[in-house]
Amino acid sequence: MFKLKENNTNIRTEVIGGFTTFLTMAYIIFVNPMILSEAGMDKPALITATCLAACVSTLLVAFWAKVPFAMAPGMGLNAFFTYTLVLGQGLSWETALGVVFVSGVAFLILTLAGIREKVVSAIPLSLRIATAAGIGLFITFIGLKNLGLVVDNPATLVSIGPLTRPVLIGLCALILITILEIKKVKGSILIGIFSATAAGILFGEVHLDAVFSAPPSLAPLAFQLDILGALKWGLAGAIFSFMFVDLFDSIGTIVACSYEAGHVEEDGTIKHIDKVLKADAVATIAGSLMGTSTTTTYIESASGIADGARTGLASVVTGCLFLVGLFCAPLIGAVPAFATAPALIIVGVFMFRNIKQIDFIDFKNAVPAFLTMILMPLTFSIATGLTVGFLSYVIIAVCCGDLKKISPVMWVVGLLSAINLAVSVAN
Repeated sequence: MFKLKENNTNIRTEVIGGFTTFLTMAYIIFVNPMILSEAGMDKPALITATCLAACVSTLLVAFWAKVPFAMAPGMGLNAFFTYTLVLGQGLSWETALGVVFVSGVAFLILTLAGIREKVVSAIPLSLRIATAAGIGLFITFIGLKNLGLVVDNPATLVSIGPLTRPVLIGLCALILITILEIKKVKGSILIGIFSATAAGILFGEVHLDAVFSAPPSLAPLAFQLDILGALKWGLAGAIFSFMFVDLFDSIGTIVACSYEAGHVEEDGTIKHIDKVLKADAVATIAGSLMGTSTTTTYIESASGIADGARTGLASVVTGCLFLVGLFCAPLIGAVPAFATAPALIIVGVFMFRNIKQIDFIDFKNAVPAFLTMILMPLTFSIATGLTVGFLSYVIIAVCCGDLKKISPVMWVVGLLSAINLAVSVAN
């Protein structure tokens, strides 16, 4: 089925690659429920939803596209769900899930129509990189806040918090993950999370009654989405933001991993990209029905590819391991915020590291890119950063007489950004 000989691989190599990918991205089982539960969603049910969404979506891309890619609820997208839509705009989590569903359907339509790749190419590279970097800063800020290292201050807005025992444990975990990453140790983030949790148990900050149990019920979340509520005109900007973030996240990941796996034709065409993109869209729709935020392709798939994974068999292994995670709910539920916070900070570093590709000498690109990045954490809104960044790019290009730089798609993006900003200010 997976044509192992044609891809110069074997069962052993694929299994190892699948395990490696799982170890590098298993932190999402802990982090996603932590973030989404702040939106008022049931945390035990979120553990089940996260594992199932990752399992189903990864198996989908394994058998459909037959590539060694793994999917799960996306970092940054879950932050947008909780902190922008629910806590920021006051939406119910049911309506926010409806927004995820609608964006997934729209994504599928765009993919089937072949428009998805055209949208990517229309957005300037500087803004694409700035989007990832800005989300990285935003996620890092959330991590520092959850750790307790950054706290609210009425005089300065934020300040450094007290160095309590949980904060010190989290900082030690951050250092541990950093050292492990430097030494190229697989599963460094997961090791950091477990180490911080173990230290918390040792010092009485965490109480663990059991490790294994039957999977928590999905009933509090499954099919609870409010699709009609999501179809209001005022949420068009939110749907667009979801689509945009997922668009570049998935495309960039697919391209990078395809080159690493050797799934690129001589003319630069990526093998199976159409099937992968369709699987990505279907996975988002399925995830929203289960009760979790947008599901996307994970860059951590590259770790398994680096270990030799070349086919969908590796993804089968990864997907099945997420299924095993369903039976570790007591352990996952016991993981404290100070244990997951270092993971958020490290993920932020990962997302920020391509910033060097932005030309900050050229203010036509530098200013929109900078506004995109800085406004995400400062306004606590990914959507605001995107909106201001896109709109400023179009305005600056018009004022400088560079109308040829603005593609028809970018004109549409700029218009949507202006509408979204106007709606946000009005609310």
